[in-house]
Amino acid sequence: MSTNEAVKYEREIPEILTQLGKVHTAIQGAVEANSLPRAIYHLIQLRASQINGCAYCIKMHLREARADGESNDRLDRLIVWRHVEDFSAAERAALAWTEALTTIDASADYGDLRGELRAHYDDKQIGTITSVVMMINLWNRLQVSKH
Repeated sequence: MSTNEAVKYEREIPEILTQLGKVHTAIQGAVEANSLPRAIYHLIQLRASQINGCAYCIKMHLREARADGESNDRLDRLIVWRHVEDFSAAERAALAWTEALTTIDASADYGDLRGELRAHYDDKQIGTITSVVMMINLWNRLQVSKH
């Protein structure tokens, strides 16, 4: 084995990946149980994956979003969501929160961002949105480590 070869996590830490899969499944259940729109779920995962440069996840989340009825136009413009009118105020709030939690900017005003979220979502939905952001960042980092 080459010293530069990617670690085969599925072989080396299968028990951890199994538990992460269970957390992922629980988050997906919360998306449904807390009436979080599937569009938000897909947009969060795709935007975080774009920021993190995870090619595997971007491809997968594009496919899943399209299968759930998301338009190619919106998906094409997600990277510039702040500069186009394709996204609702609720989606913009979720995307801003996603970016703030993905890039961890010391100058971010999390209170203002939460205020924007609360204009559109209840606290269970915000918890679910935060969980989706948390989980996709974890999966992105796992996949990026294989690049």
